[in-house]
Amino acid sequence: MIGSFTFENLPCRVVFGSGTLASAKAEIERLGGKRALVLTTPQQEAQGAKLGAALGPLYAGIFAGATMHTPIEVTERAIAAMKACDADCVVALGGGSTTGLGKALALRTGVNQLCIPTTYAGSEMTPILGQTENGLKTTVRDVAVLPETVIYDVDLTLTLPVGLTVTSGINAIAHAVEALYARDTNPVTSLMAEEGIRALARALPAIAAKPDDRAARSDALYGAWLCGVCLGTVGMALHHKLCHTLGGTFDLPHAETHTIVLPHALAYNAPAVPEAMTRIARAIGASDASQGLFDLAKKLGAKVALRDIGMPESGIDKAADLAVTNAYWNPRPLERGAIRDLIARAWAGEPPVATKAAA
Repeated sequence: MIGSFTFENLPCRVVFGSGTLASAKAEIERLGGKRALVLTTPQQEAQGAKLGAALGPLYAGIFAGATMHTPIEVTERAIAAMKACDADCVVALGGGSTTGLGKALALRTGVNQLCIPTTYAGSEMTPILGQTENGLKTTVRDVAVLPETVIYDVDLTLTLPVGLTVTSGINAIAHAVEALYARDTNPVTSLMAEEGIRALARALPAIAAKPDDRAARSDALYGAWLCGVCLGTVGMALHHKLCHTLGGTFDLPHAETHTIVLPHALAYNAPAVPEAMTRIARAIGASDASQGLFDLAKKLGAKVALRDIGMPESGIDKAADLAVTNAYWNPRPLERGAIRDLIARAWAGEPPVATKAAA
């Protein structure tokens, strides 16, 4: 029997397929845009300029300063660029860093956004913005930051390096994993979560073997979309809190941090969420969910130790302290000692260990 639940469908238009980038001009016009500022990271500036040329008279200019964790000062520079070119909408072309900047601009100015993801970050599907000020990352949840339209073009992911594909894809899986045991989980989101995990777990090894495998790339983008919807629809728990803490405090790369922490956070929560563990294990084709995700990351060549992506050993205790401040919901009570052990194992790259909750 299905019990009572609440499901909120977020207002976002999705255009999915191959070659869909060509619809960008029509989608801007559909939103009533007249002058679009294209947003990218410095690395994707040439790609952004090419898109701008295709937009013709709708192209107002480019801001190629997007960076990890959406620092407040970068957002302020982008607002100045918007004013300087009289832009009335933004087009975010790139991964989570660029999407985050578009969201920050929408929150501050009310501008409409067209988002064109080139990774599997999934943040384009959420009303959540994480931004950093003075080394501290905070999260805002507001439907105002949700892009009005998202264009998924499989062609844009064909050249995504395998290393980034893997960590970006496992980052997406993390969204769906936590959605399965969220406080406000529901049957609809859980269906999307399990399907999203399955699609990505199937696609990532195929992409690692053949990076331009269009069918596998399509599966991965589809899975990332589903996982992003999960992230935007229900709340999150320990895993996302830990990753925000680690990323913002130690300036660690976002997707790699999620990839490393996920098996450990899942092992911590395992005793409290047996049904979710069963669904995750089934979706990835493993006997144990947390060990299966650890093995998947290792098999695909991803780093599995926080020390290998720049976290100092001296930061373990600080991270544990921060992880238990500002109370937030988690299916298992937050125990500082057990969380410190979790972070220490993730720092060293050790396999995840399921521990019993304190009596």
